[in-house]
Amino acid sequence: MAGSVLQEKLLPTLDYLLYEWLDLGALLERERFRDHDRAGITDLLGTAAEIATARYEPANRVIDDQEPRFDDGRVLLPKETQEAWDAYVDMGFLLATHDEEHGGLQLPRTADFASKIILGAASIGISPAILTEANAALLLTYGTEKQQSVFARRELAGAWTGTMCLSESQAGSSLSDITTRAVPDGAGSEDDVLGPRYRVTGDKMWISAGEHDLAENIVHLVLAKIPGPDGAVDPSTRGISLFVVPKFVVDADGALLERNDVVLVGLNHKLGYRGTPNTALSFGDGSHRPGGERGALGYLVGNPGDGLRQMFHMMNAARIEIGLGAAALGFAGYAASLDYAKQRRQGRPVTRDGKDASRPQAPIVEHADVKRMLLAQKAYAEGGIALGLYAARLLDEQQTGTADEAAEAGRLLEILTPVVKSWPSEWCLEANSLAIQVLGGSGYTRDFPVEQYWRDNRLNMIHEGTHGIQGLDLLGRKVRLEGGAYLDALASRVQRTVARAQQAGLATEADALATAWARAVATAEAAWGTGDPEDALPSATLFLQGFGHVVLAWVWLDIAAGAVAGTHPEAPGKVAAMRFFFGYELPKVGAWLDVVARRETLCRDLDVALL
Repeated sequence: MAGSVLQEKLLPTLDYLLYEWLDLGALLERERFRDHDRAGITDLLGTAAEIATARYEPANRVIDDQEPRFDDGRVLLPKETQEAWDAYVDMGFLLATHDEEHGGLQLPRTADFASKIILGAASIGISPAILTEANAALLLTYGTEKQQSVFARRELAGAWTGTMCLSESQAGSSLSDITTRAVPDGAGSEDDVLGPRYRVTGDKMWISAGEHDLAENIVHLVLAKIPGPDGAVDPSTRGISLFVVPKFVVDADGALLERNDVVLVGLNHKLGYRGTPNTALSFGDGSHRPGGERGALGYLVGNPGDGLRQMFHMMNAARIEIGLGAAALGFAGYAASLDYAKQRRQGRPVTRDGKDASRPQAPIVEHADVKRMLLAQKAYAEGGIALGLYAARLLDEQQTGTADEAAEAGRLLEILTPVVKSWPSEWCLEANSLAIQVLGGSGYTRDFPVEQYWRDNRLNMIHEGTHGIQGLDLLGRKVRLEGGAYLDALASRVQRTVARAQQAGLATEADALATAWARAVATAEAAWGTGDPEDALPSATLFLQGFGHVVLAWVWLDIAAGAVAGTHPEAPGKVAAMRFFFGYELPKVGAWLDVVARRETLCRDLDVALL
């Protein structure tokens, strides 16, 4: 599919969501964003589309075919990856949202995330941009001035890249079980200018962009535990600290010195998302230390024991971007299958009088079942994009709103983040599956991009926390925080949408949303009816699915309430997608929530011998 086909479909969708729904124009009037206007944002998104068409989309199949290569401890990538990364860096996208004092443009996150959708739809695995920007943002929040100037600013300039090193093969998502250790290095104060020095030892797994040849240095943010004087460590997550461990040791001015004791152990060979190398790293095995001395040089970020809280600052932003990336892939598959369906001729519509074989074959887009599959893709992908942009708008509100507005935005982000990450990851994967189905046998071949979109998207249900993790976070924590205050914050938004929809002539859908919302809240209360997490949480993933569908019904009805009488060319399509969601998707909610509400014990109590 030509790049222009994708961008010609995507850009009007983003324009509608940004200006007709999220009112980006009003946001641009705030002091922080005073240097930006609609014309400038349009130019920015146009530039992103040009890079996507010229660099990202042509590279997408190349990086899938030419997987990262392990060569003498290094990872080598195709030249197309370097060219795309350089184009991204040269346009200043890494710096875009950051403060002017750090060289940034103070661009709204809402607009920045829209540019990421454009690039992600063209090729999701082209660069380490997500973690590099999030890594730098963490250091700008918690790091020392020297850590910010030496590490974060070079990352934002694209000279260096960054990673997140949490997982270990024996621990997975159970971070309290990590075995990576950090002991004080004992260097003098002159050598501690980048922060308290430690020697880090341990192995980390599933590290995206942990080794590559795109930049001259890689800044690893590593979770590790600091042993006490007796050698013991806190077995809980309270004992976890965060360290900056660069690939190359640097001096106080950032000049590269010797190779740090960070060793590439191997590459993980993936189903999709192949353009971004996924690595296993060993820290401090002695391979790069004189005389075999163990320990990779690292610098403590903030205070000991704050590592998990600091890392979640990075992870939560990454989770929103994972959801947006999933939605972008869903949209790419939708655009490709729609283009195919308009051109592919097969069969004839069935009428009351049967088929007329003498008539020419019809484009398959005219068949009702193909329309169903395309409309489902539209509802999933555009709904996922809208949800992610809504979260970005909340980030902007949190940063630039009044104290009350910022507090409310923070509560909404907390309750919505598990859904923003998980819902598009599941349903835009389903959109990609439907795209393959629309193309039929052709969709299952590598002659068309839709099979790669599906393979790439399958990672996102795992990426930055599985559905199980997100479900436990939502039902186990978020719905109960501050006595349900976070849930109440979202309830007020839902009620506002119900009122708008009733006034817009969408009373049937408004009533359906109100009923579904009440059911979701009642289900959370029923799940916790005994107060025992063993009763409440076995079906947390089902609650996440049901709650997520209610959230997307709210998003679609809010969009449609403004689109019913709208004049934007995209408005009628938004109303159609909303009607599909309410007619085909919202009825599924009861099947999920019923299991949660009755505190089903089957899976909890099942004898594993029966499996």
